[in-house]
Amino acid sequence: QVQLVESGGGLVQAGGSLRLSCAASGRTFSRYAMGWFRQAPGKEREFVAAITWSGGTIYYEDSAKARFTIFRDNAKNTVYLQMNSLKPEDTAVYYCAADLSAPYKNYASSTEKQYDTWGQGTQVTVSS
Repeated sequence: QVQLVESGGGLVQAGGSLRLSCAASGRTFSRYAMGWFRQAPGKEREFVAAITWSGGTIYYEDSAKARFTIFRDNAKNTVYLQMNSLKPEDTAVYYCAADLSAPYKNYASSTEKQYDTWGQGTQVTVSS
């Protein structure tokens, strides 16, 4: 029902910025919450940020708000993750996901199992 494709990853120096994009197919994109997760080598996947259909956002920690911003452009069926002041610890494969359990949720989830559809991921590498 929904297909997600991430892009925008790459190699950056510490302190640099990247904007990740997640393009979604389907007209129902605007109805659902979207999330970003990441997985570093040898580590489990972790939550980064999520956004509701109406634009409400949550982040993995309060301090992340200073560096990461999740936003969406429903006209383009795309959700973004703007990452600034990148650190080597941000190095990971970043995945976007869609929560299709119900439309128009007033909240977003930080748990992996809540999401139904996942992209293939895009590599982000931050050098020191």
